[in-house]
Amino acid sequence: MTTGVDVAGDGARSSASGRDSTGAGWLVLGAQECRDLWWSGRGPLLLFVLSVLLSGVTYLTATNRALNFLEQREAVNLVVQFAVALGVLAALIVSADGISGERERGTLETLLVTPVTRRAILAGKLTAALSLWFASFIVSIPYIWVLAGGVGIMGQALALAFSYGTLVAAGLASVGLLVSALSNSNKTSLAGSVLLLLVLFAPTQIPTGMPQGWFFDVLVRVNPVTSALAHISAQLVQGRSWTQDLSYLISPIVIVVGAAGALAIAGNRLVRLTAGGGSG
Repeated sequence: MTTGVDVAGDGARSSASGRDSTGAGWLVLGAQECRDLWWSGRGPLLLFVLSVLLSGVTYLTATNRALNFLEQREAVNLVVQFAVALGVLAALIVSADGISGERERGTLETLLVTPVTRRAILAGKLTAALSLWFASFIVSIPYIWVLAGGVGIMGQALALAFSYGTLVAAGLASVGLLVSALSNSNKTSLAGSVLLLLVLFAPTQIPTGMPQGWFFDVLVRVNPVTSALAHISAQLVQGRSWTQDLSYLISPIVIVVGAAGALAIAGNRLVRLTAGGGSG
């Protein structure tokens, strides 16, 4: 069964090689994946949950007496980091469902016989996941504006949230697709991807007053999430320019290039009716 479908898929892709060479295949599939995500209600539901959580954090940050020790720039930084975390989480959930979810719903077989390459399938799935990140960023704009407008850093805060958030979201969404393609079940893919994100975000919750030596600094720079958020904090709270400590951007860029490169190189072996990266 698997072999027959794969052969059919290869034949369909060969007949449509001209279309794929123009790049139209992944664009059409990406548009279809975005429609499925938003019209099915999954995208709006995730955005609603994100807005509720972001509303709570913004309200507490702005009004709760227990948080009055926060200087306003630190409050803006907190909301920006929370917005990035939620947006990346939403994108990761969608990408982690990309291949393993299709397998469990029995729809991957139909997808494999469409006249597009398997790399185009992965690109379409990644496009849908990133569309949720961009929508999440748009939802976060009013919350950042509420806190950042009074200190004149709204433009800077939004630019940082968009640029660094997009970088992290692209990298982790690509990782989520890799996990999804290699997982035996959708639950495993979703649980593993969310656990990975929690592990990466955990160091951001360490109190700043705790002793932090060179080893901790290395861990921060190696972690693509903590390094991106540390660079955001340096600019919003400490007033540094974006050109300072550019080494913080190494790990986010590496994860994007590495994960996206793995999808591109191994795409034909990853998108299969059974989990794993073998041929067929």
